[in-house]
Amino acid sequence: MKRTSLPSREELLAFIREHAGKVGTREIARAFGAKNADRAELKRMLRELADGGHIERHRKKLHRPGTLPQVVLADITGRDSDGELLARPTEWDEDAHGAPPVIRITTSRRARPGEIAGVGDRALLRVERTGDEETSGRVIKLIDRAKHRVLGIFRSLPGGAGRLVPIDKKQLGREFAIGRDHTAGAEDGDLVAIEVARHGRLGLTAGSVVERLGSLKSERAVSLIAIHAHRIPHVFSNAVVAEAEAARPATLEGREDWRDVAFVTIDPPDAKDHDDAVHAAPDPELGNPGGHLVSVAIADVAHYVRPDTALDRAAAERGNSVYFPDRVVPMLPEHISNNLCSLRPHEDRPALAVRMAIGADGRKRSHTFHRVMIRSAARLHYEQAQLAVSGRTDEVTGPIADKILAPLYAAYRAVRHARDERGPLDLELPERKILLKSDGTVDRVIMPQRLESHRLIEEFMILANVAAAETCERARVPLIYRVHDEPSPEKLNALREFLATLDISLPKGGALRPDAFNRILQRVKGHDNERLVNQVVLRSQAQAEYSPENFGHFGLNLRRYAHFTSPIRRYADLIVHRALIRSQKLGGDGLADSTDVPALAEVAATISATERRAMKAERETADRLIAHFLADRVGATFDGHISGVTRAGLFVELDETGADGLIPARYIGDEYFRYNEGSHAFTGHSATYRLGDPVTVELVEAAPVAGALRFRLVHSARAAGAAPTRHKPPRGRKIARRSNRSRR
Repeated sequence: MKRTSLPSREELLAFIREHAGKVGTREIARAFGAKNADRAELKRMLRELADGGHIERHRKKLHRPGTLPQVVLADITGRDSDGELLARPTEWDEDAHGAPPVIRITTSRRARPGEIAGVGDRALLRVERTGDEETSGRVIKLIDRAKHRVLGIFRSLPGGAGRLVPIDKKQLGREFAIGRDHTAGAEDGDLVAIEVARHGRLGLTAGSVVERLGSLKSERAVSLIAIHAHRIPHVFSNAVVAEAEAARPATLEGREDWRDVAFVTIDPPDAKDHDDAVHAAPDPELGNPGGHLVSVAIADVAHYVRPDTALDRAAAERGNSVYFPDRVVPMLPEHISNNLCSLRPHEDRPALAVRMAIGADGRKRSHTFHRVMIRSAARLHYEQAQLAVSGRTDEVTGPIADKILAPLYAAYRAVRHARDERGPLDLELPERKILLKSDGTVDRVIMPQRLESHRLIEEFMILANVAAAETCERARVPLIYRVHDEPSPEKLNALREFLATLDISLPKGGALRPDAFNRILQRVKGHDNERLVNQVVLRSQAQAEYSPENFGHFGLNLRRYAHFTSPIRRYADLIVHRALIRSQKLGGDGLADSTDVPALAEVAATISATERRAMKAERETADRLIAHFLADRVGATFDGHISGVTRAGLFVELDETGADGLIPARYIGDEYFRYNEGSHAFTGHSATYRLGDPVTVELVEAAPVAGALRFRLVHSARAAGAAPTRHKPPRGRKIARRSNRSRR
């Protein structure tokens, strides 16, 4: 479709409707033959249509408001009168678009077991419109089966019967009765699954043990709960193990010999696999005075994990490794991840490497990819590297401080300058690390210090990831990008209204960039509301995900970005490695020529879901461990800050451990409180509690199995006139109902 004039408003709407979610400004300009001089007017027309609510922009693509993407995560909610399954999207903004659309599930006769769904299941669907009001979907993959079972800890009773203590926070305080003939041999402390037998009006609900999942007593592994609750695959099949054990070390055939390049790995001290190594030196090219050559070598996992093998299918199913304080559920078997693909010092290891020319200003000028054999010169941990460049060397860092570490840090200082000019989102987000004793219980919780060595590795990995995306894109080879959309208009408006209460303005209109948020964060740095503003800005951001379509990474302020640097623990990186091998003709084990964007869309949606699953499981396990740690300190007081405000009460994060818990409304004060979602506040006649406020709380209950803590408010420095209470308010006292505005 070519023409020489700008389209009319009606033509634009018709074109976007026909290509919903597939076109942006560039594609529209090309389709209508708009010249450079006309593009400003075209953008103005599109902006007016968006402001009027006629179109929406998602991932830099335009579509009608309230339409679904081609691949969507959905919950199967029921059947129609003909018995066909019906689903609704898992994430949907009802405030903006009303009720979520109904998707009618179509099932192919050739469907595999993993593609046959039922009511209550959560599935990945490929959707298409079949009529004006009809949307059909085909199951690509089941993400989660319907929860017909209840997981919990079995507690034995005299006489052979027992009780089940559920692991779900939503069932806190509830128990199930297990009859003597329905325990399936479960012993006290076992993690079990029960099938609910009946829901009685009086007494405990009865259930029968249908599966014994392991003993928390013998394994001392709280992570076992999250593994089974989220159905995380954690046992490799015999075929996968056999395939891994049969793998042999790679040879120099088809590789460049980089074994004389003095690479080093810098990782946490407890790291078991080392999949990235770095090297830097002054650039000898006359055209780059004061520049640097930075090389990043990444373990060549693609050499060992070939497409359509048992290893590949297992890695795709897991999507990523899952890291718990007491164990790791790896994406790949140990013989691959901790041996053949671990860049051990003084041992030959295959790698996919990128060599980047960095200018004195820190900007990447050029790069090339190579399939190589390396031999790491040293394995360092972050603090060790940092001490060495500060002059405190040891037997490992002493011989390499000047020749290897000094050039690395010189290159980093240049890259850091370019990073500061780029202005990525700069949120202060301290992370907690749980240290365990030998018996698996919590020793202490620390907030590791962010060192310059952490930032060095981070910035070099970002550079390598950008180079990978640019190379594949230039070669027109499909890949999976790591993408991060800009905040939605709804979240921006909510943030703008909130900041206005602090006399801080967020500009309207124009291109939104991360530095707009950075200026706000810098303004409140060191002030009482610093934590509050950081948390609210964080909550306004979209969630990063994987996609075969590039719409940039807003948080990093990068136009293109892909995960390339951790193929041992992320399937997305393995896909990017294969794409690079294909694009640079580095071997026959690259991405298949038949792999296209729709196929990668399915992979991207699946691994985005497994990533969210892992994050939730890791967070829940940390909560359970800390609840165990604090269980014998009921009645003690702690300092913390308000981390969430809901109609049910106030969520508090403890400063000492980072533990989260709830102050129920009845433990706040003897007055009527109104929940104000826009200002993240709980307001009464004499006191107001806001997100980020410092508080002192008393621990009144700890439920280790559920990972739940409950507090009572003792003191709040900022709540004017706040009076602590040690008793429940009179029956019938209520707080104001939360507004209907959804927080999806």
